[in-house]
Amino acid sequence: MSWDSEGNWTAKGGWGTAASDGGGFSLDRWQARLDELRDAHHVPGATLAVLKDGEVHELASGVLHRGTGVEATTDSVFLSGSVAKVYTATLVMQLVDSGDLDLDAPVVDIVPEFATPDAEATKAITVRQLLSHTGGLTCDFTFDSGRGDDCLAKYVEAAQGVALDCPPGAAISYSSLGYVVLGRIVEVLTGQTWDEALRDRLLAPLDLEHTMTLPEEALRFRVAMSHLGEPGTYPDPAPVWDLMPRSAGPYGRVIYSAGDAVRFAQMHLNGGTAPDGTRVLSAESVAAMQTPEVDCPDKWTVSADGWGLGWTLYDWDGISGYGHDGSAVAQHSYLRVVPQAGVAIALLTNGGDARALYSDLLRELLAELASVRMPDDFAPAAQPPTVDMTPLVGTYKREGVLLTVSQKDDGSAHLLYEFVDGMKDMSPPLDIELVPVTESVFAGTGAGPSFSEGYMPVVFSILTDGTRCVYVGMRATPKTI
Repeated sequence: MSWDSEGNWTAKGGWGTAASDGGGFSLDRWQARLDELRDAHHVPGATLAVLKDGEVHELASGVLHRGTGVEATTDSVFLSGSVAKVYTATLVMQLVDSGDLDLDAPVVDIVPEFATPDAEATKAITVRQLLSHTGGLTCDFTFDSGRGDDCLAKYVEAAQGVALDCPPGAAISYSSLGYVVLGRIVEVLTGQTWDEALRDRLLAPLDLEHTMTLPEEALRFRVAMSHLGEPGTYPDPAPVWDLMPRSAGPYGRVIYSAGDAVRFAQMHLNGGTAPDGTRVLSAESVAAMQTPEVDCPDKWTVSADGWGLGWTLYDWDGISGYGHDGSAVAQHSYLRVVPQAGVAIALLTNGGDARALYSDLLRELLAELASVRMPDDFAPAAQPPTVDMTPLVGTYKREGVLLTVSQKDDGSAHLLYEFVDGMKDMSPPLDIELVPVTESVFAGTGAGPSFSEGYMPVVFSILTDGTRCVYVGMRATPKTI
């Protein structure tokens, strides 16, 4: 172990880190590559777990906290962000297996406090639509409902006045609110809190000892700190570890190690069984979660070709895969599974240009271990096409967000991104230049540090009712003018 050039304490074969090759996976070579790429992209700390040939290999690099110099180790835990959604989806599918839940049942029949401003939509939204992000519920409803066991019920009740992004079934629109509702369904049907149900019905049967949901549980372990800063340098520790309230659990706060992440994926690879043969999920439900429910117009923000029941689905030149991305403050995690190769990979990070580390490292790992060629990083063409902006220019609105698309006198296209209403103080307006990639796909540039990880995809599409919409961050925003 040693201090690196940026003053970071670098772990090489630290506590809990395997230090020898095995199962055809070269630990030494990949450790060196993880160290190299982590440093190149100014990521303070990262852990990596690879499932190959039924064996889990775990690696760690860098530090958990640049202020204290505590090293990253393979048993360190990180915030999962939205990877938590797949855990909630698995709990929901267990209830389908037990006969307690029908995927096509209206949500309001199960959770009486569920409602939207549109009474007809409220009656139409189903469990299946929430799992596949096609229910129309928005993503960014921020509400702290407290630390009590009733936090999900209070959150769902508070969300009754939140407008839909689009009509149910009209399009995919990424929804964290929908996953809080799914968490509440788990509570209603099990009589447990979501945290208890996850622990008893999923974590315990899989022996996932380094996975939990509450901060006081995480403090038993080495915990990664988020880091924030300008691109091109190592970031500094964030002012707080976790900004999310307890009600964020079903969509954003599973706390886990990289090894536990791939062991969770291994259950799905094994058709729903734990390593000791315990049946955790039926083979039918495992398959249903991986079956496409909807295509994604925006195939770049989270590398999504489509969505199943919880899982993000990928098509790598004919090789199918599934997984999920997650972000929490500045902790980014990536889970990728390639069924035909029996491979699962989890990468957990705590700041810096995590997206670039993911792109470089998993591109090499997936190519070698699963013959997968990941798509090129999203960027405009060297010679961008000429696009008629006339049908795209206008105003687009969803809950808390106003988007204005315009074309300036010099011919350049722009997107003004504004937070409004209850979200008006989240950030100043962003003026984003739109560089054409295709007639409906644009690369957003000049948005500032928030979009430092390459170009931001801005994708125009059409809802099933014919209304134009634009996708930014996988959220569908309908055109109003």
